[in-house]
Amino acid sequence: MPLKPVDLQLLLVLSAGDQHGYGLVQAIEQATDGLVSLDPGNLYRVIKRLLAEGLIAEAQRRAAADLNDERRRYYKLTALGGRALADELRRLRALTSSPAARTVLRTWPA
Repeated sequence: MPLKPVDLQLLLVLSAGDQHGYGLVQAIEQATDGLVSLDPGNLYRVIKRLLAEGLIAEAQRRAAADLNDERRRYYKLTALGGRALADELRRLRALTSSPAARTVLRTWPA
C-alpha cells in the first residue's frame, strides 16, 4: 500500500526512535526543510489513524522532563510499521530509478 506523504515522514522520524507529538512536528518540519508543517489537529488525526492501522504504538518511555506531564504521549514504530516503511521506500526507489523517471530528471532539471 502506498503511504501518504505525511505518513511516510512520520514513520521516518519514528524509525530513529520514540518521539512525542510536538517532537514529531519539529522533526518533520526540519526533515522537509519546512515544506511539511503539521498543526496539532492534523498531527493527532494522522497519529490516531496510524495507531488504528498498527503502524505505530504508544511507547512507555517518558523523558525525565516529562515525568510530571501525564498528557505527553510518546509514540514508536511497530514491526508492521517498520515493514510498511521499508516497503514504501523500496517502492519509491524503484519508481524514481525507472528509465522514465531518469528521462524526466534529465529533461526537467531543478
